[in-house]
Amino acid sequence: MLFHSNIRKAGLLILTILLLFVLALGTFVSRQTAYAASTVTVDGSTHYQTMDGFGFSNAFGPALTLENLASSAEQKQILDLLFSPTTGAGFTILRNEFPSDAANTIEPTGPSSPTVTPSYVPLGSSQGQVWLAQQAQSYGVKQFYGDAWSAPGFMKTNGSEANGGQLCGSPGASPCSTGDWRQAYANYLTQYAKDYASAGVPLTEIGAFNEPNLTTSYSSMVMNPTQTADFISVLGPTLKTAGLSPQIVCCDGEGWDTAQSYATGITSNSTANSYDSILSSHGYTGVPNSALPGTGSKHIWESEWSTFDTWDPNWDDGGDASGFTWAQNVYTGITAANLSAFLYWWGVSFNGTDNGFLINDTNGTVTPSARVWALANYSRFIHPGATRIGATSANSGLEVTAFQNTDGTLSVVVLNTSYSAVPATFAVQNATLPTNAVATPYASDATNTTTAQTALPIQSGAFSATVGARQLVTYRIATGIAPTPTPTSTTTSTPTPTPTATSGSGCAVSYVVSSQWSGGFNAVISIKNTGSAAINGWTLRFSFPGNQVLTSYWNGNFTQSGNAVTITNASWNGSIAAGSSLGSAPGFNGSWSGSNPSPTAFTLNGATCTVS
Repeated sequence: MLFHSNIRKAGLLILTILLLFVLALGTFVSRQTAYAASTVTVDGSTHYQTMDGFGFSNAFGPALTLENLASSAEQKQILDLLFSPTTGAGFTILRNEFPSDAANTIEPTGPSSPTVTPSYVPLGSSQGQVWLAQQAQSYGVKQFYGDAWSAPGFMKTNGSEANGGQLCGSPGASPCSTGDWRQAYANYLTQYAKDYASAGVPLTEIGAFNEPNLTTSYSSMVMNPTQTADFISVLGPTLKTAGLSPQIVCCDGEGWDTAQSYATGITSNSTANSYDSILSSHGYTGVPNSALPGTGSKHIWESEWSTFDTWDPNWDDGGDASGFTWAQNVYTGITAANLSAFLYWWGVSFNGTDNGFLINDTNGTVTPSARVWALANYSRFIHPGATRIGATSANSGLEVTAFQNTDGTLSVVVLNTSYSAVPATFAVQNATLPTNAVATPYASDATNTTTAQTALPIQSGAFSATVGARQLVTYRIATGIAPTPTPTSTTTSTPTPTPTATSGSGCAVSYVVSSQWSGGFNAVISIKNTGSAAINGWTLRFSFPGNQVLTSYWNGNFTQSGNAVTITNASWNGSIAAGSSLGSAPGFNGSWSGSNPSPTAFTLNGATCTVS
C-alpha cells in the first residue's frame, strides 16, 4: 500500500508540474499576443447623434478688445487660431450674449407697462460681438447662437438685470406691480434676432437663459424648470409670427447635475416641447458624462465650460486644464452624454491669468493653450451635420470615435490614454469610402499642434498606424495620394524605394519599450524627418546593446545579424515629409535575457539621428 501510495503521489506531482508549465506557456503566449497591433473597427452601419459643431463665446468685453486691437497682424493671428479650418481650431459655433445692462442693451429704458410699445436702440457692435461674428463668417462659420443672461431689470421681480430675480408673470414668481412681462421679453429677444439678421449675421440658435439656477452679482435671472418651459411656450410662437426660425435652446444650466431637471421641464410642457429643438447645459457643477433620458431626438449641447485655476497652456501635466484632459472631456461628452455640440467659455483673453479662455494675448504676445489643439482635432474634422458612427477598439487604452461627414469624408479620432505608443490596424466596415481614399493623421501632443503627418494608404478598407503615447490623432479619410504598393506580376517583384539623402537631411528617433515581461518585450520606433527635404524611401540601422532577438514586427522590413538590426520601409510608409514624423512607425516584439537596455545610436539613410 505504501509503495502504490508513493506512486500515486509521484504521478500527481508530475501532473501538477505539467499543468503549471502549460499554464505558464499559455500566459507567455497570451502576453506576446496582447502586445501585437491592436484592432480598431469603424462600423458605418451603427449610427448615433448628428453633430452640430464646436465653439466658444467672447461675451462681456474681450470681443471688443479684439476688434479694437491696433495691430492687424495680432488680430489676424487670434482669428486664425480660433476659426481657420487649416491652421487653427476651426470652430463652427459662436455663442454671443444679448446684453441686458443699460449701457449695452437694445432696450435701456423700460416702458411704463409691458403693453406699451418699447423704444429699442440700434444693436451696434454689441461689445464687439457682431464684429466677431462677421469675422467668423469670413472663415466659413454659419452657426451663431444668441443667448440672454437676463431680461432687463424693469421686466424682473427684483428690478435689476443682476442679482437673480425672476421674470415678471412667470408661474410662482412674486407679482410685479407693472404686470406680466413674459410677452414683452419674447418681443425683446425677437428684436435681437431681427437686429442680427439686419447686420448680416442671422442667428441659427437663440436662448433666453444662462445658468437660471444661479444668482450672481452680474447679469442673472433665476428661473426653475417649470418657469423656463413656460417662457419657451411664449417665445416659440413669437419668433414664428415674426417669420424667424432660429432653433430654440434651453436652458444652459450651471452643470450637468441640473440638465435633467430642466430637460424634463421642457418635455413635460407640450407647447414648449414642440418649439424647443436643443437642450443645453454647462459643465461646471457637473460634467457631461451621462445621457438625458426622455429627450427623444432633441440635440444635446454642452454650451459653456472651463476651469478658472492658474493659466496652464500645457498638453499633459495632469492638471484639469491640460490639453489631454480636455480631449478626454470631449470624448466623454460625445460618447457618454451624446453631445451634438461642445463649447468652451472664452476663446481669447487679454493679459489673463486663469484657464477660462483658450488663447492668452499678453501685451501683444499670443499664446494658444494646448486646449486649442485638443478641440481642433475634433472641430476641424467633424463638420456640422456629421453623423457619429460605430467605433470600437480592442485596446482599452485607445478612446475612439468616428464620424461620417456630409461631404463623404470620414474622421476617426483616437486618444491614446496609455504611456506607450500603440500600433493599430484600422478596419472600416459598412461605409462608402471616398474614391482613392487615404487616411491623413493629424496629431496633437506635447510637440504637435493638430499637425498633419504622412498620408496612409487604405487597402481593402483598412490601414495601419501607430498612435503615440498620450497622443490625440484624427485620421481624416478622404480622396488623396499616399505611398501605395506598386502592382506586381507573378514574375516581377516590387523593389523597395531607393533611400534618398539630401544636403538638408536630418532625423530624430525615439525608441520606446511599450511593455516588458519576463523574457519578452514590445517596442515602437518613432522617426521624424528634421531636415528641409522630403525623404523618399528609408533605411534605419541600430544595434542592440544586449542579447535581444526580434520575434515579430510590423510597419517595416526587419533583418537582424548578430546585434545589428536593419529596418527598411514598407511599401506604404516610405515617404516622410520635411519636418514631419512617420505616420506608421515601425514596431516589433522581441526576446531578451539578463537585461533589456535600449539602443543609443541610430542612422537613417546613413545619417546619424538624434535620440530622445
